[in-house]
Amino acid sequence: MSVPSGTYRVQVRPDFDLDATAQLVPYLRELGASHLYSAPLLSATPGSPHGYDVVDPRAVSPQLGGAAALDRLVAALRAVGLGLVVDIVPNHMGLFRPDANPMWWDVLAKGRASGYADWFDIDWDAGPLIVPVLGSESLDDLRVEAGELRYFEHRFPIAEGTGAGTPQQVHERQHYRLVYWREGNERLNYRRFFAVTELAGVRVEDPAVFAATHEEILRWVRDGLADGIRVDHPDGLRDPGGYLERLRERAPGTWLIVEKILERGEPLPPQWPVDGTTGYDALAEVCGLFVDPANPPAPAVAWDDEAHAQKLDVTGRLFPAELHRLARIAGSPSVEPVLAQLAANFDVYRSYLPYGREHLAEAARRTVGQRPDLAEALDALMPRLTDPADELCARFQQLTGAVMAKGVEDTAMYRWNRFVALNEVGGDPSRFGVEPDEFHAAAARRLAEWPGGMTTLSTHDTKRGEDVRARLAVLSEIPAEWAAVQAGWRAVAPLPEPSFEDLFWQAIVGVWPAEEHRLQRYLEKAAREANRSTSWDAPDAAFEDAVRAGLARVFAAGDLRDEVSELAARITPFGWSNALGQKLVQLTMPGVPDVYQGTELWEDSLVDPDNRRPVDFAERRDLLAALDAAAAAGRPRPPVDVSGTAKLLVVSRALRLRRDRPELFTTYRPVAAAGAAQRHVVAFDRGGALSIATRLPVGLTLAGGWGDTELKLADGPWTDVLTGRAVASTAVGDLLATYPVALLVRG
Repeated sequence: MSVPSGTYRVQVRPDFDLDATAQLVPYLRELGASHLYSAPLLSATPGSPHGYDVVDPRAVSPQLGGAAALDRLVAALRAVGLGLVVDIVPNHMGLFRPDANPMWWDVLAKGRASGYADWFDIDWDAGPLIVPVLGSESLDDLRVEAGELRYFEHRFPIAEGTGAGTPQQVHERQHYRLVYWREGNERLNYRRFFAVTELAGVRVEDPAVFAATHEEILRWVRDGLADGIRVDHPDGLRDPGGYLERLRERAPGTWLIVEKILERGEPLPPQWPVDGTTGYDALAEVCGLFVDPANPPAPAVAWDDEAHAQKLDVTGRLFPAELHRLARIAGSPSVEPVLAQLAANFDVYRSYLPYGREHLAEAARRTVGQRPDLAEALDALMPRLTDPADELCARFQQLTGAVMAKGVEDTAMYRWNRFVALNEVGGDPSRFGVEPDEFHAAAARRLAEWPGGMTTLSTHDTKRGEDVRARLAVLSEIPAEWAAVQAGWRAVAPLPEPSFEDLFWQAIVGVWPAEEHRLQRYLEKAAREANRSTSWDAPDAAFEDAVRAGLARVFAAGDLRDEVSELAARITPFGWSNALGQKLVQLTMPGVPDVYQGTELWEDSLVDPDNRRPVDFAERRDLLAALDAAAAAGRPRPPVDVSGTAKLLVVSRALRLRRDRPELFTTYRPVAAAGAAQRHVVAFDRGGALSIATRLPVGLTLAGGWGDTELKLADGPWTDVLTGRAVASTAVGDLLATYPVALLVRG
């Protein structure tokens, strides 16, 4: 197996297709990546900007250029020695355009008689297939046209011999029922991705379905097109471990990683035949390293309480259909409150029974503590919930992951806003900072247990870009000042919800200066996800108008805008220091580093779709060429400034070193510092490549700088690959005289 030395993620999409991606290959080679890491490439809903709504897993997306374009991309990669890692979506398929999904269309037309009826996880015993698409309960806008049943722009098939009569009569004869979209959460009778009715669960646990849905992907492996596979959302599968075993059996020499979100202290199931996760666990460790743990703000409510409340809420609000199905399996509707409370008490996404049995036991203990009245019913259910062969056990495990994602990631993390830099996928907002010793221990475990797992700082799903988090980390060092400044701003531009004000001001300072329309879109999404003063299902115009008005006051010329600009300008250099530090650490720590598209320069994105904006690759290509030309000519390295070229220097030199000198990255040893400012440096030796990064730069400055602080370096000689200079001193002030980071190579 060829494990990448470093990947570069590209959001291949219809307006940046496979041929456009092929044009990036020379740049990615020069940047230092060993593999291109692509968004899903199978046929997706027409116009899909992300590819996770696959409509036909049997072909490369024609919108991306089809199989011929994939061949051209791979040829370009192979010509310069690069490989390809592809993202796959085994859990679900897209239904937004039924006419675009030939399998779903056939199921709608033929019901259980369809040759694809077993592809989708449908509860056929619950009646006609429920399709929640209507804008109201009325069927008056249905029409029969061109042999199809239509509702505005939506098209549906008509079963053979059932097309006579009024549209309403035709509708009653179909294998499906079109219903008011608000009824979907209650009435749906097919498994979906989280609470997204337009994404239907696929039964890849069926060997025939697995074979049919993976034939094209495995062809890429067999024909040498793909070197690695990233598996999206394994928690949604009925049997993740069994699925991964089947995939590994058919792709034995392929680098295999899973989008498994691990909670704090949760191990990846050791029996899974994979190389590791996609790196959200590493993200939390690295980002926490640059947060000052000394003065965490006091929250109004405990994080665990907020998370539990929102998990319980979404279980009843978004997943009643799933609870109804579990109740039918259990044989009694009375079990629904027990299962809802139990799901809300899981502190991880799911257990993988028989592995992970302790998570179920802990959830049961909490449930009984909160609701003693449920104890007897829970005791009766536990034998079935602990038996992996039981249908109730299998489906309950699929529910808990959805509850965790919607309750915590998509709700609680928008409501509990004491410090939003920590409100990240796979993160624990209550964990305020990571001390160096804790980071070193985690890094050593990663090297020992999952050395081929991915590390990351940004993805297409992160809630804010890596450099936004790096700038916000500065606020952790000035909590009193930040509280005072924020209090003044709240008085000038008040919002009707204090918790949302916390998010509002952190978002603004984190990305300032930014376009007003970007922040407006983000704040609207954040407020609706929080589901407190407004929501997706029931937008509150008055609240959302108040948010827009508050934002307009920030952007209006005057004292408030000047104060925001002044604070942002003052903390930005410290944010740059954090950004370079966390980037160097992530790129050189144990694991396979990924660079998300565009993040080799300063990255100020917020949550999707903001973080999927087009990237100016021409600018990056030109900056890298100029950087290399300057280095070759012996000219000074770029300063740490608004251009972001210093970050490009760190990224390119670290990736190149990992690719070209892998023997320097085989071990892990923390490098100790001594002196007055020792807490402000983190350093480790990977076996000849030594990374040094500044942490908590505000405190360092207030303390007067590095002073007598020294690093205990092993015998050299050492050279800093960022500056090209030989190391003549072990004083940290000398080592970091040019940049707040250094990457030393021995010999």
